Amino acid sequence: MNGRERILACFAGEQTDSLPFMPITMMFAADRVGIPYGAYATNYRNLVEGQLRTAEEFDIDYVSAISDPAREAADCGAHIEVFEDQPPAIIESDALLADKTTLASLTPPDPYGGGRMHDRVLGIEALSASVGGDKLVEGWVEGPIAEAADLRGINHLMIDFLDDPAFVRDLFEFVLENALAFGRAQIEAGANLIGVGDAAASLINRSLYDEFVLPYEKRLIDGLQEAGGTIRLHICGNTKHLLDGIAPLGCEMVDLDSLVEMTDARELLGPDQVIAGNIDPVRALRNSDPATIRQDLTSCHQAAGDRYIVGAGCEVPRDTPLENFHAMREFARSVGG
Repeated sequence: MNGRERILACFAGEQTDSLPFMPITMMFAADRVGIPYGAYATNYRNLVEGQLRTAEEFDIDYVSAISDPAREAADCGAHIEVFEDQPPAIIESDALLADKTTLASLTPPDPYGGGRMHDRVLGIEALSASVGGDKLVEGWVEGPIAEAADLRGINHLMIDFLDDPAFVRDLFEFVLENALAFGRAQIEAGANLIGVGDAAASLINRSLYDEFVLPYEKRLIDGLQEAGGTIRLHICGNTKHLLDGIAPLGCEMVDLDSLVEMTDARELLGPDQVIAGNIDPVRALRNSDPATIRQDLTSCHQAAGDRYIVGAGCEVPRDTPLENFHAMREFARSVGG
């Protein structure tokens, strides 16, 4: 089986020759080709070079266009600061929607319009042309609450849930329209899988999640699946309180942060959900050793069962020892799916 076949078979509940291996590599990939991260995140050619080299070197089953959460916000007109060797950052103190009335004049940017969204689409085209059918190609969009926070500012948005719920729903409608257009453009460019990053969802309670976020996540996921994509949902932080709400979303893959116990995740997500993760990227990967990594991954696999994909709880840190990264790959290849 090649990587693409392995992942898709796992999604379909079919037997695989080994566990799929899908770590998130961004700064790690840039460093493998000696490209400063600012250049990696802002020029698709650099991203493609880093992803292809890293996937080949470590036998990773996919390549990804994920780089930072500021692409959609940048094209909407948000204030973004680009650094030489760190991820681009959204300047919350100068949030695009600091004045809520600005939302009425915003229109979703064109994903083919030459901005940062277009750069990701071009990256997907190049990745797809390079890997053919050998590896899965992943695109990425920001989820409803994550992108709303990028545009409004996380602190203001949290107050808006209580003070102005109508504005929050209007903002989520805007974000949804934009994410669907961006995701569809990536699928048309060759993405087989769309990652939905909705990091801020872990910061709210279950009632707010059910009322505001869940309906928009569902519409986003349904729309991208209807366009031919499969879905990787990634929410940073402790999502235990959300997991039985996430279960009915129908994502092909739920990517768990290390703050969630895998035994709890399997119980709450049900027996059929494919789960990825979730060893601690720093403590259990970067600062560990191969024997401990294999032990930790064995525990994750035993708790998750066969519908499991090997990875860390979030991005692989850039200075992770190579022998530790290889230990993850070796574990994945040593276990039948």
